[in-house]
Amino acid sequence: MRTDAIPSPLALCLAASVAGTALLGVAGAGWPAISAAALVAAASGAMLLRRARRPAGGASILAGALDSESRAVLVVASDGGEFYRNQAARRLLGAAADPLAPLKALAADDDRALAELERLDAAAAVGAPRRTEITLISAGGGREWFALEVRPAGSPQAVAWIAEDVSARRAIEETLRRENELLSDFVDLLPVGCYSADADGTVRYVNQRLAEWLGKSGDEIVGHNLAEVFGTVPNPEEERAELRLRGRSGEVFQALVAHSVFDEGGEMFTRSVVVRDLVPEQQWEKALRAAERRFRWLFDDAPVGIALVDLDGAIGACNLALQAMLGIDRDDMIGRAVIDVIAEENRAQASEQLGKVIAGSTPGTHLEVRLKGRRNLIAQLFVSPSHEDGDISGLVIHFIDATEQRNLEMQFAQSQKMQAMGQLAGGVAHDFNNLLTAMIGFCDLLLQRHGAGDPSFADIMQVKQNANRAASLVRQLLAFSRRQALQPRLLNVTDALAELSNLLRRLLGETIELRMIHGRALGLVRVDPGQFDQVIINLAVNARDAMPGGGALTIRTNAVHVDQPVQRGPELMPAGDYVQIEVVDTGTGIGKENLARIFEPFFSTKEVGAGTGLGLSTVYGIVRQTDGFIFVESEPGQGATFSIYLPRIDAEPAAETKRPAQQSEASGADLTGSGTILLVEDEDAVRLFGARALRNKGYTVIEARSGEQAMEVLNGGEPIQVLISDVVMPGMDGVTLARFVRMERPAIKVILISGYSEDVARDGIDPDAGIHFLPKPFSLKQLAGAVKQVMEES
Repeated sequence: MRTDAIPSPLALCLAASVAGTALLGVAGAGWPAISAAALVAAASGAMLLRRARRPAGGASILAGALDSESRAVLVVASDGGEFYRNQAARRLLGAAADPLAPLKALAADDDRALAELERLDAAAAVGAPRRTEITLISAGGGREWFALEVRPAGSPQAVAWIAEDVSARRAIEETLRRENELLSDFVDLLPVGCYSADADGTVRYVNQRLAEWLGKSGDEIVGHNLAEVFGTVPNPEEERAELRLRGRSGEVFQALVAHSVFDEGGEMFTRSVVVRDLVPEQQWEKALRAAERRFRWLFDDAPVGIALVDLDGAIGACNLALQAMLGIDRDDMIGRAVIDVIAEENRAQASEQLGKVIAGSTPGTHLEVRLKGRRNLIAQLFVSPSHEDGDISGLVIHFIDATEQRNLEMQFAQSQKMQAMGQLAGGVAHDFNNLLTAMIGFCDLLLQRHGAGDPSFADIMQVKQNANRAASLVRQLLAFSRRQALQPRLLNVTDALAELSNLLRRLLGETIELRMIHGRALGLVRVDPGQFDQVIINLAVNARDAMPGGGALTIRTNAVHVDQPVQRGPELMPAGDYVQIEVVDTGTGIGKENLARIFEPFFSTKEVGAGTGLGLSTVYGIVRQTDGFIFVESEPGQGATFSIYLPRIDAEPAAETKRPAQQSEASGADLTGSGTILLVEDEDAVRLFGARALRNKGYTVIEARSGEQAMEVLNGGEPIQVLISDVVMPGMDGVTLARFVRMERPAIKVILISGYSEDVARDGIDPDAGIHFLPKPFSLKQLAGAVKQVMEES
């Protein structure tokens, strides 16, 4: 409906009345004061009602007044017809059928604004008044505020829509609000306390700083008398006063109060400032800093990992040692569940134990777990509760890296197992040597009666050969147990390997390349040459089996100096000079789970029937018995490196006296003799063979089954030239018997026989005592040759 085409004086009067009433109602409801034009329009509306006979001039005045109004005014009849629309309404509001359509388009993505607009539509439909303010995003991207109202327009057939852009007013209000907040924060957070009280001493205002000092909230102070708050009322006539106030924790502190009095509307008020005496507080802060410094020493600089855990299981703090142990930064640790750093297999147990400590059912716990992400890291957890006001407030968990301890325990257990197996192997080998001595000896006796042309000769030789093969196997067991009989001498490693190279190439075959790299000025080593060859051959054969498709075997030698003792597994290699021999292959490698067991006897990674499992154990035993060390490094698919360290000798010492076991067994030597021999052996078969063999060579033999029987013979004064005694016997052993003979009858020559090594047999005997040694198993010629040599020396 156009403002310059009013159909009748009655309609004009109705529109004027509605507009005036609407504008006055808006002003009375708390909206901003209406403009002079609006008042004129309202007055004009009233005048037009009284002067309905003069519509033309009145319509022009009313239309001009409403068009100049900044707010949009739209009067709509109940049938949807439009009574009136001013200029602002033509800009802000839509058609009479849906005045809010432009605003709804702006609020398309704002559910809250759309809901408000729909409520306005609903109020207009029933002729009920409603007002609201909404914010919308304009087409230009800015945020605008609109005040909207709908209300009856003085007639049940019409409603008035009033809309105004109040963005400027809201911006001013927001600025004032922020400034008030800043001012309030500034006063509240001043480093001094502030309060105001009336003439009766009732607190009317208090800032946050003073409330914190007193340990109370603002509501607990405002409205209460100063006597309740401070315990005293400062004299308002004095500008300054000193008070003793009580803080939040009950501590008492000195304060200086300065105030001024002012009159507000005839009522007296004080403006007061409270300043704390900072000397005691500074002392307290100094003590606190010292305590924090000591805590940091105990926490961050602790050699073990420490985590402070909340009741919900989250890590609240952790020290540097724990971060280094887990390899996780502090930022990634804080807030993380402590159970997440524990490996999956230990998580259920750890969660249960931590829950018991938090619940208070146990005062603490200790458990051992693996940590997540580092499978080889084993940690011992010592868990204890932390308390606050008598209640459990969290957990303190100490993480101690037990990986090295566990490895040492495993290595110690492995060493004990190896030692026990060595003792078992040595004991078995000793007993076998007794049996093999008898077998080989009786074969020799049979061969004296059955020559090469005898039908039984071949059978006897088969028995003897198999006995010798069994003796070789027993030597491997003794090598592992480090109790075999060695004949060490000075050896040049370079020359020994050069002589062995042709044999090694034949053993390795054509598909494996043999490389030898020798260092300079190696020096000499003291080893048994035959056993040294066996060590290199065993390692070469082992490497060959690990390279079924071919490869390369490198033997490298070097002279090395070790400054400090080296701990490698259960072995501790002393400082000193060594000749290093490295045997490196390019084979399949050795799994980590097998590295600790490869030197065990009868342990093999090969298929059943492919080996005895004694090759590497023999190597280990020979090297250790030679005072050397052997270490291995390997990974699956990366080959293996065996490193042998033998003590290095620079100069050639004086020649050593050869022992009976080193003498030649030439068949043409005369082994007969005369004299009385005391043979002491608890093994019947060995004693019978030895006695018969020596009698056949012309000697007189007295037999004894034990050391005690031998003592009876010796005490009887028999003219004995040679004592042959086993070392290991029940009751008095051979070593004790030999010591007695050297003291009581030094003219008697002593030969000790044993299935163990000479070092073991001579344990407890002076090396210069002139006692000879003959290892088992020995043949008839070896026994007779040893006796012959001793008799010739006498």
